[in-house]
Amino acid sequence: MTTTGDLPEVVSREEWLAARKELLAEEKELTRARDRVNAHRRRLPMVRVDTAYAFEGPDGTVGLTDLFEGRPQLVVHHFMWTYDIDADGTEHPRDDGCTSCSSAADQIPARLRQLRVRNTTLAAVSRAPYEKIAAFRDRMGWTFPWYSSAGSTFNQDFHATLDDRVAPVLLNYRTAEELAGTGTPWDASMRGDYPGISAFLRVGDEVFHTYSTFGRGIEEFHNSNNYLDLTALGRQEAWEEPKGRAVPLGLHVGGPALRIPDAYET
Repeated sequence: MTTTGDLPEVVSREEWLAARKELLAEEKELTRARDRVNAHRRRLPMVRVDTAYAFEGPDGTVGLTDLFEGRPQLVVHHFMWTYDIDADGTEHPRDDGCTSCSSAADQIPARLRQLRVRNTTLAAVSRAPYEKIAAFRDRMGWTFPWYSSAGSTFNQDFHATLDDRVAPVLLNYRTAEELAGTGTPWDASMRGDYPGISAFLRVGDEVFHTYSTFGRGIEEFHNSNNYLDLTALGRQEAWEEPKGRAVPLGLHVGGPALRIPDAYET
């Protein structure tokens, strides 16, 4: 059962049109607000990347500039992996990426030409060994570039991997002290990978970090949400208004029903 029976009111076409025009005014306000935020984002200062990071890809070891594929802009999906972890903290990568990141990756366009003709390259980066990444990518049928950052500090430097034993914590731009102040103190169980998206700009031979986002900042890239937000039942998640409209499916990020994409087929 998908709904609880609390469906939208049935009205005449004229009444619907009047209500739709009221909502249109709010949508226009949201669009203008988004344009302002995007402009503020473009005005952010940037930081020169001086570390010579090494990544493993289909052509062997490459540097950060190689990920741009000759274009001036690069967008990186920080793709979490799954690990078995020993009592001493030693990680053993599994054969699968995380379900939430896999859900986002499953919605990356098969053709990236609309980004590429706009001077932008998209790639994913994970800490897992490249052979694990390549096998999982082939299994999923994905075609976007995907690299391993294993052995480098790339993930830690851009706060997509957090470990207080290695570097100070900065979780969604909150330090350990700030997290404690919000009632969610940092502890050892929170160590590990986090999903995120970072943007870089290449100017000649120099690379600059311009932006990163985490948490709900990446949910727009779960592209099905944009379609679901247009529907009467929405994403069918427990937090949505109006309350009780739809039965929660548990398919939210980190949700109990979220699966590796090919698992839905069985």
